[in-house]
Amino acid sequence: MNSRAYQILGSMSLDEKIGQLFIVRCPQKGAAEAVRKYHLGGFTLYAVDFGDDKTGIGKTPEEVRREIESYQAASELPMFVAVDEEGGNVVRASRFASLRETPFEAPATVFSRGGLDALTADTKAKCKFLGSLGINLNYAPVCDLSFDSTNYIYHRTFGQDAETSAKCAAAIVDEMKRMRMCCSLKHFPGYGDNVDTHTGIARDKKRTKGDFESSDYLPFLGGINAGAGMVMVAHIIVDCMDAERPASLSPEVHRILRKELGFSGVIVTDSLDMGGITQFTGGSEAAVAALLAGNDLLCCSSYECQIPAVRAAIADGTLTERRIDESVLRILDQKINLGIIG
Repeated sequence: MNSRAYQILGSMSLDEKIGQLFIVRCPQKGAAEAVRKYHLGGFTLYAVDFGDDKTGIGKTPEEVRREIESYQAASELPMFVAVDEEGGNVVRASRFASLRETPFEAPATVFSRGGLDALTADTKAKCKFLGSLGINLNYAPVCDLSFDSTNYIYHRTFGQDAETSAKCAAAIVDEMKRMRMCCSLKHFPGYGDNVDTHTGIARDKKRTKGDFESSDYLPFLGGINAGAGMVMVAHIIVDCMDAERPASLSPEVHRILRKELGFSGVIVTDSLDMGGITQFTGGSEAAVAALLAGNDLLCCSSYECQIPAVRAAIADGTLTERRIDESVLRILDQKINLGIIG
């Protein structure tokens, strides 16, 4: 842990610490005001932040840079500015020709054409593109395994076996580190051939712990061993690990990630506003449950109710400030290591 992280933590108020735990959907209005009021740790940008999907008309690079600079200027601590720019079906910025001539291709397509060298070159191009706009975190690479082309996650994977996917994840993490772009391995412990948790609860009854150890964990281990600083946890319920809670809210899944896979960086939730969570825990309960499970960074749109809920949970003893400090230190350390905090 960087000593500067401890120095910064020592100067922060409780409200500033709580705000640092949240990376939220960028508000369409009053974004800078939200940063100042809630001391937010970061923004996640979507296609709407880069242009109009209906018309296909995008903003200019200068417009995007100015907007992001205005968010950073409003924040006492530099923010994560994140995007899902996986390539293929999931591109937020490169879909607009005003920002990039062509959208980034799916990682599976890139790898099938040119192997690890092509994947590394593609990653470098993504990092340069995103960095030029002021973005410092890409929610990638996708480390899920799926072998059914009709499955929800299949076309976002590397389309390879576990061992090859592990090499792909490591190559991407290596290049992202070199380019000082924060990565986020996702979606731990792996979707497998299950349904989309954006719309509702998904439960995996088939895979055993042995299946994960021999297969699904391998791409995540490839990225972790390469030095990934962030892992995103899925909302899928995996019966062999915790049949009662989604992975993102399961202390046991977080224990596995920390103790069995040896990950010491930032654990980030998938969006707490997705159906796989809202149908499980409603209202303002999600953020508190996520922190109790072991997450560090919370993705959500509903921060205006989630942040007060975390504050109340500290006041009534459900959460301790020491627990908050653990996560804030990891977040600060990651920002310092990447040069986001200079």
